[in-house]
Amino acid sequence: MVNGRKHLSGTELKIFDPRDASTASGGVELVDPTVAMRNEQWWMYLAGQASRGAPTDIYSAVLPAKAPLAKHIWQPNRNPAGELIPVSGRHLSACWDGRGGRHCPSYVKGWDPHQATWAERIYYAGAKENLWGPYAIGFLQWDGAKWRDQPEPVFVAHEEWERGSVYEPNLIYHDGKWKMWYVAGSNQENDLVHGYTESEDGCTEWNKHKVFAPPEMKMFDFCVRQRGDQFDAVFSRVWTGATAPPPETGMWWCRSRAPSCSLRGWSEPVQIMTAEDCGWHSGPWKPSFHFEGSADHAFIFFDGVYRTNDPGPFPFTFTVGCLEIDLPSENSG
Repeated sequence: MVNGRKHLSGTELKIFDPRDASTASGGVELVDPTVAMRNEQWWMYLAGQASRGAPTDIYSAVLPAKAPLAKHIWQPNRNPAGELIPVSGRHLSACWDGRGGRHCPSYVKGWDPHQATWAERIYYAGAKENLWGPYAIGFLQWDGAKWRDQPEPVFVAHEEWERGSVYEPNLIYHDGKWKMWYVAGSNQENDLVHGYTESEDGCTEWNKHKVFAPPEMKMFDFCVRQRGDQFDAVFSRVWTGATAPPPETGMWWCRSRAPSCSLRGWSEPVQIMTAEDCGWHSGPWKPSFHFEGSADHAFIFFDGVYRTNDPGPFPFTFTVGCLEIDLPSENSG
């Protein structure tokens, strides 16, 4: 099921690169995009570190009102001094995300049964003490005027296989449930398991934490979108070992009649991007995608990384790119 071969390709475009003045990064690393249509305008939410030593936070970028995704003229929101503006303060959440920061946002809109209204949320992984975790998952919620932080996370590790850390959330709201795919473990220790859970309110009483994909897959994200009466998923497979990445490292696509809680409920995955070094990215991860222009035409935003000549323990730069690709529908064979 996981040994498909690449036979889909598309067009790649760089969106953000802190070392490329032709992009709108302004010298800041922006990563982990999640893209959403809100009030007839495309928004992108990203993690970033506005200054050295500061905890990572969540920022936003927008396209002009009513502009299509194909425009690719994303502008990060900044104050008059040119500084990035976090989407929310830490008035309540500092106790659990104040030092290690906010990471890997995932936008979702779903029904809040307690307030009897539709709720917009940005789920993310927060770290209490250290940039590298361990992590818990919480969210920011839109109150009609601004994004509000929460006093505690809503999802924490409690299974042995989660190794005390849960992160990389990807959520949809479907069939009366907030459904979440997530990573557990530690990429520093090359120990990753992909999990799944669901909840009626997205806050409490999450169902059993299930293993969605085995650790040997090195699945790092599983982003799901509905298309007509079926569901598409784009996911990444990463490699954190010291050797060259194996050929299955990269981005993959699959589909299903329903958003199954097990990878076995999805079609045989097809590789759509390898880990090949393309200059400004290699080993892509954190996909977020939408269809626009035609039923099959997808815009897949993703993280990339490239090596620099900088001294120090981490001579790399993070980037954000977009893959435009036609993903077959069920009737196209």
